[in-house]
Amino acid sequence: MLSIKQAISALDENILLLPITELSILEVADHVLAEDVYSPINMPPFRQSAMDGYAICMLNNQYAVIGEVKTGDQEGFDLDEGEAIRIFTGAMVPDQANAVVKQELVTRDGAQIDIEGAIKKGSNIRPLGEQIKKGALALKKGTKLNPAAVGFLATIGIDKISVYSKPRISVLVTGNELVEPGNTLLPGQIYESNSNMLIAALEKEGYCDVRKFTIKDNFEETVDKIKHAIGSSDVVLLTGGISVGDYDFVGKALETLNVEKIFYKVKQKPGKPLYCGKKGSCMIFALPGNPAAALSCFYVYVLGTMRQMCGELKEPVFKEQLVLDRDVVNRSGRGLLLKAIKQGNKVEILDSQSSAMLNTFALANVLVYIPSDKEFLYEGEIVEAIPIL
Repeated sequence: MLSIKQAISALDENILLLPITELSILEVADHVLAEDVYSPINMPPFRQSAMDGYAICMLNNQYAVIGEVKTGDQEGFDLDEGEAIRIFTGAMVPDQANAVVKQELVTRDGAQIDIEGAIKKGSNIRPLGEQIKKGALALKKGTKLNPAAVGFLATIGIDKISVYSKPRISVLVTGNELVEPGNTLLPGQIYESNSNMLIAALEKEGYCDVRKFTIKDNFEETVDKIKHAIGSSDVVLLTGGISVGDYDFVGKALETLNVEKIFYKVKQKPGKPLYCGKKGSCMIFALPGNPAAALSCFYVYVLGTMRQMCGELKEPVFKEQLVLDRDVVNRSGRGLLLKAIKQGNKVEILDSQSSAMLNTFALANVLVYIPSDKEFLYEGEIVEAIPIL
């Protein structure tokens, strides 16, 4: 049985990159660049005024105003020493101008201005290519395009970009006992929560091409629905039916469908009966049926895998280093994934750590990792943690 970190490494070795596609600037938010992007222009593409005021060809404190340049004007002026033009933020600065004086420092009388105080050469002028030079690397391959990155690409005139596709995802939930919220529960039934939970987590991460399927505890139906999901998806998430009970058919169905197993079962609590595999271009995760176990496995294994499939650079899963606020005992012989609240650099382990309980998960903002070989950890010790959405 693999340890938690061995299971993460096994997934890293089996990443299936999604296809590259070209999208317009309006469609690329939250996608990942599939190639380096170089600037086709200098930005700014001309000497640019940083504020409203007067562009001057420096001589003394008195200047003759010979014209005006508004933002977007294409015609410029030639200035001699002692001459100035009225100019506005973002407008093109004449080549001979060597400073822009903000209007608050200027007294104007007709075509004459007087400037208060000393003016520094080059002040309030954005040089050609100050932000980026033509041909320089603008953004690296693997960059996730947040709003600022999209704006930056638009700033340098790029309207189409090669990015990695977002995954098509199928979420399949198994179990005769499951009932959709809003219906009346009969004896022996429970409300189905895993699909709502996982779809919410996926959409918060920006993965919105998600379909949901329910599967009764029937072998033939399990095989058929998993086969269909694999054929139409890049990622399949199953919950429940992966253990060894008489009516747990997911493992047998995956074997029947010749899914290549990456691993089955992890030395962890919660979420020991976790299956990961692949078939063709599809990654398959069979998560435990207990909600807290399923969500823990999603954050630790599924999310990082999907990010890499989308072209993001690999990052440590447990990237937080936090200080325990109390002792922790681990006599399970397994790695623990504990719901916790991070406050500053300290972390409080929450109560109700059962794999079936979501009440404290709803309050948590990190999952704390306790290695299987650590039986006692004491207040003040450093632990690793994964931030959760």
